[in-house]
Amino acid sequence: MQYASAAESSNGSYYVERKSYGTSLETEPPKYVKQLNKTWLKEVSGLEDANWLDIGLDHRIRYEHRDNDFRRAKDVIDDPILLRTRAYVGIKDILDPLRFAVELGDARRNHSQFSREYDTRDVNQSEVVQAYLELFFKETPLGKDDLGNNRPISIKVGRQALEQGDKRLVARNGYRNTTNNFEGVRAIIGQQSNDWQLETFAFKPVQRFTVQADEDNDAQHFYGALGNWRRWSDVINLQPYYYLLKQDGDKVKYDLNGRDETSATRRIDRTIHTAGLRAYGVLGKTGWDYDTNYVKQWGEQDTSLTNKTKIDHDAYAYNAEVGYTFDQSWKPRLSGFYGVATGDKNATDKKNQRFERLFGFARPWSNSDTMEMSNIRATKLRVEFDPKVSFIKNLKIDAGYNWYRLESDTDSWGPATLRDTKGLSGSDIGEEFDITARFPINSQIYTSIGYAHFMAGNFTKNATQIASNKNDPTRRDDSDYLYVQFEISAF
Repeated sequence: MQYASAAESSNGSYYVERKSYGTSLETEPPKYVKQLNKTWLKEVSGLEDANWLDIGLDHRIRYEHRDNDFRRAKDVIDDPILLRTRAYVGIKDILDPLRFAVELGDARRNHSQFSREYDTRDVNQSEVVQAYLELFFKETPLGKDDLGNNRPISIKVGRQALEQGDKRLVARNGYRNTTNNFEGVRAIIGQQSNDWQLETFAFKPVQRFTVQADEDNDAQHFYGALGNWRRWSDVINLQPYYYLLKQDGDKVKYDLNGRDETSATRRIDRTIHTAGLRAYGVLGKTGWDYDTNYVKQWGEQDTSLTNKTKIDHDAYAYNAEVGYTFDQSWKPRLSGFYGVATGDKNATDKKNQRFERLFGFARPWSNSDTMEMSNIRATKLRVEFDPKVSFIKNLKIDAGYNWYRLESDTDSWGPATLRDTKGLSGSDIGEEFDITARFPINSQIYTSIGYAHFMAGNFTKNATQIASNKNDPTRRDDSDYLYVQFEISAF
């Protein structure tokens, strides 16, 4: 594969698509949405010129086989069927600068060993994912960049779903059955093709419920700003960013799954600042690419709602990926990744060093969804390639081997709710192998098949024996995850 400079590679655009694994952003509007006159509906009389209407309708069905899922306290076999339906309507251009969009979603889970009543990871029935008004100004006093691209200004107000950076801190969470979303205002100066772009927002996160209507979370306010500087170098794209999460413990009503929050350790005041810098790019025509990120967190929080004792929040995270794409017909790309997010060093001191993952996407850390960006050291080797086979067109395969360790052996492996506060269980969570194949059946049906095998390390084996972890002490040391997924789009 040949690489060109930013301006050359995309016909008058400074944008260069990142190649790091799992970090491509969902488009806006989402990729299942099409302009009406570019769908089969253009054959209907009177609709052939309807370029002002965006529409989308898709349904996803995923069968999962989870054998000894460490996210659960029990060693059982679970075979859930996940169903997700989305619909989108958006108006643009014809009423400019006024635009608007509505996206509806319905997420359900059937045939599972576990209750659906409080599991908003998989279940969120009949909800508004997005509903916003937008002021969009194509031509502004900011003029154009040197490639002739307009520098528009967009202001959106209402319920929104978005992704930023490498998705590890702010993401829709597209693989999961339910979607992260927010209510508030978001302003964007510039567009993807520009040499620079700035995005800011002031939101309240949306509290998901399985059956009742979702609502904005009055206990939390989330502010952010992210910049893109694409012109400084053909091989470096810079993304500086800052986020502020403020939580009022007196207003905390629910946990993440929509249950009444009864834990005094979670009904607390929190102020967490997050600032970071990401740099990524491709190195000309050499075949090499990279993606690096460093993020620092600071602030303060209560230890509990009752005693109002303040402690400092002091955490950091970083990750780096380097890849090489061979100039071959199968486009094989080999990559290596290393990532760290700090954990708490002492449960009884006056500091919290556990990294707060905000509203990020966990899947870049683990294809079985068992890892997240908190108290983790992850090392990964991965290969991606596009096999040329006659019976499956546009087939894409990737496989990886992953090593996971706790950053602090006295803090928890969060998704598994396992912790040894004395640090006697070691830090080796385990190793995981995964492989995924993706291919379209036709222009409207896309298929994914994936498998992951996890082998427990010393920490996992020992921590399951600690009574306070309320885990199955007889559970096996390995775990399997298999899924088959079909995504069907009406357009």
